[in-house]
Amino acid sequence: MDNRFWRLDARPVGNAFAEALSLQTAPLANPEPGQIVIRNRYLSMDAGTRMWMTDRTDGYQPPLPLGTPMSGLVLGEVVASNAEGFSPGDWVRAFGSWSDYSVVDPVMAGAFKVDASVADLRDHLGPLGMNGWTALWGIERTGATKAGEAVVVSAAAGSTGLLACQIARLLGAEAYGIAGGAEKCALLVRDYGLAAAYDYRAGGLREKLTEIPGGIDVYFDNVGGPILEDVLANMALYGRVAVCGLVAEYTAGERRGPANFDQVLMKRLRIEGFFSPDFMDQGEVLTARLRQWVDAGQLSLPYDMTTGLENTLAAYARLFTGGNVGKVLVELPR
Repeated sequence: MDNRFWRLDARPVGNAFAEALSLQTAPLANPEPGQIVIRNRYLSMDAGTRMWMTDRTDGYQPPLPLGTPMSGLVLGEVVASNAEGFSPGDWVRAFGSWSDYSVVDPVMAGAFKVDASVADLRDHLGPLGMNGWTALWGIERTGATKAGEAVVVSAAAGSTGLLACQIARLLGAEAYGIAGGAEKCALLVRDYGLAAAYDYRAGGLREKLTEIPGGIDVYFDNVGGPILEDVLANMALYGRVAVCGLVAEYTAGERRGPANFDQVLMKRLRIEGFFSPDFMDQGEVLTARLRQWVDAGQLSLPYDMTTGLENTLAAYARLFTGGNVGKVLVELPR
């Protein structure tokens, strides 16, 4: 049996992913001792994987070697197992590859058996998955959000951002979003109850953020760059910045710090970064909490769907062009 997969051939420049990755075909390997074979049903498109494509060696994991399959989070069914604790028919979420099948060591891949009775299996890559875990951890733990505080979330119409907005509200805070485009901002206020949403593309963001009474207590940062500077100028005393992502730097090819970093001192701010490996051991607890909100209809996520492995790069590019609302997934036909 053959297995198609996307191979990383070069370090992408900007969003030129088609020039850096190619769709390959190779015989599907049998699982070695300690491995499982997952028939991928959904591929999760996540902006953080953009850093894996670079040659940076100072990240939270080494860069992907050129000539290897592109890695990413997958959801699918185990079709062969040579690993204890996993059987054919199990549905799992794991770090696999952009491919028809992922052959992985479940320990190294963080394979997590999921509840197949969930009404929408895609939720295991959304509110019940890494995006949900990250949003809850960043808002509640890293950001230390309290009821009545003002929380601002950038990339608020994306998967993690939209969940962070909803969780902030569920914890009793006032949620404000930053997104690209008037339509997205209107959706955030109309459909998700945000106090306000600001279109960064329209300009004047720093001045618009002054409208938030008392300043910003918590900033859930998904982008970094100039937006971070605008937010720092409007933080409240003793505010907290939870750094989840730096999308503005992933494709820019350069790194820069905020010009007004002095605000950290002047306003006695706390800035802390966090990554999913920090709380992987808390997955069951986080999922149980998130599941309560999902089942109650209080936490949800729209899905931006693309069908077919061959269309993966088009789906992935939408993460960096503002073309998506909610979670971007690639569905592989059965």
